[in-house]
Amino acid sequence: MPEVIFTGPEGRLEARYQPSEDKNAPIAIILHPHPHPQFGGTMNHPIVYNLFYMFQERGFTTLRFNFRGVGRSQGEFDHGIGELSDAAAALDWIQGLHPDSTGCWVAGFSFGSWIGMQLLMRRPEIEGYMSIAPQPNIYDFAFLAPCPSSGLIIHGEEDRVSRPEHVQTLVDKLRSQKGITTTQITMPGANHFFTEHQEELIDECALYLDKRLGYIEGGIEETMLLR
Repeated sequence: MPEVIFTGPEGRLEARYQPSEDKNAPIAIILHPHPHPQFGGTMNHPIVYNLFYMFQERGFTTLRFNFRGVGRSQGEFDHGIGELSDAAAALDWIQGLHPDSTGCWVAGFSFGSWIGMQLLMRRPEIEGYMSIAPQPNIYDFAFLAPCPSSGLIIHGEEDRVSRPEHVQTLVDKLRSQKGITTTQITMPGANHFFTEHQEELIDECALYLDKRLGYIEGGIEETMLLR
């Protein structure tokens, strides 16, 4: 897995990158949580790391990177505005290396889920998303009007950073839109960081992705209910 440096809006951005052997393989970008020490926000966060390999194992060309001011990435934290520009630059960079890639997915955890959903609105080639522990009580998701792609929202029943009722309001808004399917999973016993539930979290994400890729027969919602 090569360590790479590419140019972002405020200088270099540090990343890990794994190309697929298939030049037509879809791209997956994984976005890390808030860089505050409480949230462990780097591209090496265990959830980000394991999502990266989950997509890689399914043949995606996969990228995770440090937002500005994190690790060896240059710049300073910009409260989401600059980080969205970083994500767009990351997608531009990897698409430049893989011009024949078919489609793209974005997955983000906590703060990264907010950035990922904004990127989704700007880039029509993103065909699926995973929004893990979003925080609609802290970050404004009003830009999802309407959301252009189907995806997964997964959060913990015991989340005290963004309580389930906050996430439910976001899910209800998305489900009122036509033409997309918003799959929601509320994980019993899990907190915002999925402490002692991270393996289960990745299993749920993998099941959803396998269904979307056609590896499992039956409807999405039926499959998730049978997990």
